Amino acid sequence: MKVGVIGAGTMGSGIAQAFAMTDGYEVCLCDIKTEYAEGGLAKIKKNMDFLVGKEKITQEKANEILGKITTGLNDICGDCDLIVEVALEDLKIKQDIFASLQKIVKKDCMFASNTSSLSITKIGEGLDRPLIGMHFFNPADRMKLVEVIKGENTPQEMVDKIKSIATEIGKTPVEVKEAPGFVVNRILIPMINEAINVFDAGTASAEDIDIAMQLGASHPMGPLHLADLIGLDICLAIMEVLHTETGNEKYAPAPLLKKMVADKKLGKKTGVGFFDYSK
Repeated sequence: MKVGVIGAGTMGSGIAQAFAMTDGYEVCLCDIKTEYAEGGLAKIKKNMDFLVGKEKITQEKANEILGKITTGLNDICGDCDLIVEVALEDLKIKQDIFASLQKIVKKDCMFASNTSSLSITKIGEGLDRPLIGMHFFNPADRMKLVEVIKGENTPQEMVDKIKSIATEIGKTPVEVKEAPGFVVNRILIPMINEAINVFDAGTASAEDIDIAMQLGASHPMGPLHLADLIGLDICLAIMEVLHTETGNEKYAPAPLLKKMVADKKLGKKTGVGFFDYSK
């Protein structure tokens, strides 16, 4: 199977790696500029070098995996069997990507979005084929879960096919009905948002909030470190979707979260968030 991954950032490159590491899959890793796509491939190569260094795979296997990935613009996806869109969490951007792709791909190419909170039905409006949600989790090459989201126009046979593909690449799929935030982010991101409110109120330090949740609730990572890993801009975008779609004030984004995003303190990817990653 040939898979087009649209978006070569951290998530996109991780998803591309997950497919490329599976026998029988080839990947077209694409972005709006060729150099961005090549940057995604460089991330994968770095991961391969790490695995070789840890003797998890051989150099020969690493070369084989990298050889299954082609980089470029979206126009290289003409013969793909599946497209997984991993663009910014913006409805119009996602709609425009699929609208342009349907003009160049095969009629039987399946369309999937990695959206973390947006409506699958809305993203797929006006397309000549059904759309499905295929939501991976960061780091996508290692995290086992894939939420498979059915929109209003997604046939069950497509759901079953995508669940089968997720299983083939070593993931555990869960079938989810379309709803704001789906399952994980509907629960997880409001928890992070509340941790930010607790920190902003001066109740405890960022370090102690994380330690409290790790030792008191058996979380493998504290909520503020997790927010930094996800990206505070992504956390804010999801909270805004939850707030807008539900109309419930309990989903109002924390004022400090909005301020930090405005100040470009987005977490690990910018070097500073609730913790300092500059060193």
